[in-house]
Amino acid sequence: MLRGAIAAALTPLRDGVLDEDAVEPYVEFLAGGGLDGLLAMGTTGEGMLFDLEERCDIAHAFVEAGRDRLQVAMHAGMQSTENTVALAEYSASIGADAVAVIPPPYFALDDEALFEHLAAAARACAPVPFYVYEFERASGYAVSRAVLVRLRDAAPNLAGMKVSDTPWEKFEPYLREGLDVFVGPEAFIGRGLQGGAVGAVSALGSAFPERVAAAVRERSDELSALREVVERFPRHAALKHVVARRGVPMPPDVRAPLRALTPEEARSLDAALEPWLDVVAT
Repeated sequence: MLRGAIAAALTPLRDGVLDEDAVEPYVEFLAGGGLDGLLAMGTTGEGMLFDLEERCDIAHAFVEAGRDRLQVAMHAGMQSTENTVALAEYSASIGADAVAVIPPPYFALDDEALFEHLAAAARACAPVPFYVYEFERASGYAVSRAVLVRLRDAAPNLAGMKVSDTPWEKFEPYLREGLDVFVGPEAFIGRGLQGGAVGAVSALGSAFPERVAAAVRERSDELSALREVVERFPRHAALKHVVARRGVPMPPDVRAPLRALTPEEARSLDAALEPWLDVVAT
């Protein structure tokens, strides 16, 4: 089972496609920062913007790079159940340590449809641990308690959830479901762990692994200020800029319709990060 400080990993791209050569040094950077694992192709990893073949390639690259270094979880959520099942099955077959799935966006599924979707994904990756990725703002709807209860009965490999909901009043109820919960919002790391969460899956972990590892170890909410700085800019491009500044060969490319930083934004980001330059090497 997953535990501890997990990076919501970035996906290195060059000319709009996976930069395979950049994956291994990036994974080394995350492991060197003291993290316990990574989640590939989640929100921070631009996962929903790639097709199935691309996502299989990305999955393979991260599993190979992470072997004997980090726990590697794969986000397999896609728009259709067919593709979600295919990616979950493939991720398990190549040795991913866990599979996570977010409810598909755009169509607000009712409980029956969502249960069938998640149960199919869990079966596809069994016996690999399966995690529900709860993020109401991204999906457009929340996973109900009724779905979780049914899923626990139907999927023996259901291990837990990553919960990215805010405010705290939306996050906290998931701590009562008897599942391993990973905290998404950095502002809740301390409160979440004190309330029974088993770790954090953090977007900031993709570029500031030492800080996220320390926040989980110390049960601290102090990273909320750093997250606020990053959120002033196009987040994916900002985090890739930080990683590149730290000496990792991370190209600046993001998958459209996401966009890169302008030169002015890059300068402003560097200035805004001044208080954290003890971990952002130039």
